[in-house]
Amino acid sequence: MPQKVVTLGEIMLRLSTPDYKRFVQSDSFDVTYGGGEANVAAALCNYGLRGTFVTKVPNNPIGQSAINHLRRYGVDTQYIARGGERLGIYFLETGASMRASQVVYDRAGASIADVDPAAFDWDAILEGADWFHTTGITPALSDKAAILAETALKAARTKGITTSIDLNYRKKLWSKEKARKVMTELCRHVDVCIGNEEDADTTLGFQAAQTDVTKGELHLDGYKDVFRQMREKFGFSFIASSLRESHSASDNGWSALVYDGNDFYHTKKYQVRIVDRVGSGDSFASGLIYGLVTGMTMPEAAEFGVAASALKHTIPGDLNHATLAEVKDLMKGDGSGRVQR
Repeated sequence: MPQKVVTLGEIMLRLSTPDYKRFVQSDSFDVTYGGGEANVAAALCNYGLRGTFVTKVPNNPIGQSAINHLRRYGVDTQYIARGGERLGIYFLETGASMRASQVVYDRAGASIADVDPAAFDWDAILEGADWFHTTGITPALSDKAAILAETALKAARTKGITTSIDLNYRKKLWSKEKARKVMTELCRHVDVCIGNEEDADTTLGFQAAQTDVTKGELHLDGYKDVFRQMREKFGFSFIASSLRESHSASDNGWSALVYDGNDFYHTKKYQVRIVDRVGSGDSFASGLIYGLVTGMTMPEAAEFGVAASALKHTIPGDLNHATLAEVKDLMKGDGSGRVQR
């Protein structure tokens, strides 16, 4: 039976302007659903694993639409709670060239923020699970959501299930000071830590020296020092960071660095022409999880994750619809983009 991965977080309604239009130009929005942990669950189902997503959505047609969206891609939604006021929304204006993308949140009062941590039966949810994943977005939503994330991590650890967290700092949701306090506690229950250089600095206080992604500059020795410090403090089994070199909103360099306490591994670097970069970090996380949970070596899992996320940059929407075969072909070097007949 395929491995089971449980994820916990928020799913949101995404309203994005079509054709690279600005908000002030657009008189319509493209509609889809997404969220960090939901994106991971859907991608893992796409690769043939069993993805279970846990959240709370309003008991109305919009909440049901979000659930139906996940079901389309094979995600197990049976443990999603219903109730509360509303589904959170985010508006996306996709940038191009030197114009950056813009995100506007409308998520205050979302159902998941007013969640009762005791309403979830983690013994049942985690039955047969091989992995549990969440992100730093979930505890940022409310104190109740932070308690829920900690409860889930502790329950998974008690059962011997591998746990992971993507740091994912969102400055529009909470302060740096609160993020560091909460995330420092959560990371004590984590086996695999994922996050970029800004997240490690902001949420945990570890800074990679001499790195400026806005100038497209990466200094890997700085990451190595940070990773060593993080492992010394938290005892992570693996630490991984996606590495983005932002040449413009349309063109980025994309690779990853992974550390297991002994070896540092820097993946192949892809030069990506961006169609939609939202969800690319989630695609890396899901690819890394897929590799590790299915028995790949650390380098193989890292290469799978970065290839999967490179492909996600070319796909509109939050979810990565790249197939297992497409990711493996790209890992082998087939990035020509030739028409497949």
